[in-house]
Amino acid sequence: MDEMEMKGNEAVTATPPVYDLTIEHLRKEFPGHDGSGTVVAVNDAHLKVERGQLVTLLGPSGCGKTTLLRMIAGFEEPTAGRVLFGERDVTNLAPNQRDTAMVFQSYAIFPHLNVFDNVAFGLKLQRLSQHEVRAKVERVLELTGLAGYAKRSPSQLSGGQQQRVALARCIVMEPRLLLFDEPLSNLDAKLREQMRIEIRELQQRLGITTVYVTHDQVEAMSISDLVLVMNEGEVMQMGSPTDIYARPANRFVADFIGKANFVTAQVLSDTLVRVNDVEVAVQQHTYPAGSHVTVMFRPEALQLAGEDAQFRGRVRRVTFLGNLLECVVDVSDVGALLVDIPNPVAERLPEPGEETGVTSIPGLAAVVGVP
Repeated sequence: MDEMEMKGNEAVTATPPVYDLTIEHLRKEFPGHDGSGTVVAVNDAHLKVERGQLVTLLGPSGCGKTTLLRMIAGFEEPTAGRVLFGERDVTNLAPNQRDTAMVFQSYAIFPHLNVFDNVAFGLKLQRLSQHEVRAKVERVLELTGLAGYAKRSPSQLSGGQQQRVALARCIVMEPRLLLFDEPLSNLDAKLREQMRIEIRELQQRLGITTVYVTHDQVEAMSISDLVLVMNEGEVMQMGSPTDIYARPANRFVADFIGKANFVTAQVLSDTLVRVNDVEVAVQQHTYPAGSHVTVMFRPEALQLAGEDAQFRGRVRRVTFLGNLLECVVDVSDVGALLVDIPNPVAERLPEPGEETGVTSIPGLAAVVGVP
């Protein structure tokens, strides 16, 4: 049922989703470097973001993700297409007319103002009373863990604290859309992990619809409701983190999101392929029987095995990473297969040069295109 759900024996009308952001056929061209021709930065992008969702624009440098974000914010004018906030067409509106707030990579906080005045800056421009400003700022400082830092200058703050100030300054404006442009790239790895958890928890608590740009796959997978993967201006795939990781639409997505092994196979059915003389169960696909395809195995979807293994090979390299062991096995006529072994401290570790078997966990492999 599209708009009806069954509850007991009664039909209940389902509440249709409310979209805070809709992008239709969005395209952006820039003049070529030599002054002739054009460069397409974003080509025919589509996106619908439900109220309260966090969607991440993910891809390598130069893929168009920041250009797309800037068109949403109003800093770039589209060559074609539309941007809608709810039912309102904002394509040609200036940034200050769009009800958005952006957290920049560089924080962009005012060095001459203390934390309180940085957060209060936008509210004061709205000419709110001192009482309203103080109440709103104090609430947001509490939410972002900055309650005891109101009188400190930015120079007295750590990188993570400065990022919280930039976030607080946006949240206090209560925008319809909260935008992030690679906000954690200036932080060290451990602080980056902590901040992405804090951002996600705060976003969920406040229910603010959010668009987040990053090139970090782990960051995107850990905070997003939806991930939109881009490459060379094109949208490669949009879906939940689980879909993007486990069921990539093509080889680019499979290779960009995490680690992957790729082998050539022949289709036997919509859930079975043949790799050399070995039959391998795969996720359902639409390629016809007899065609040759590329199959992806995630390293954790492979296991070292004994005599009954699907493939036989020789260990080339082992790398101990604490929580897992990466093992590279050279398999004749297939290639090098990367196998992740969990909890290696409790296992007998394979040795380089040792013969071993490799078997795939049924149904986890995915067809990701043609060779």
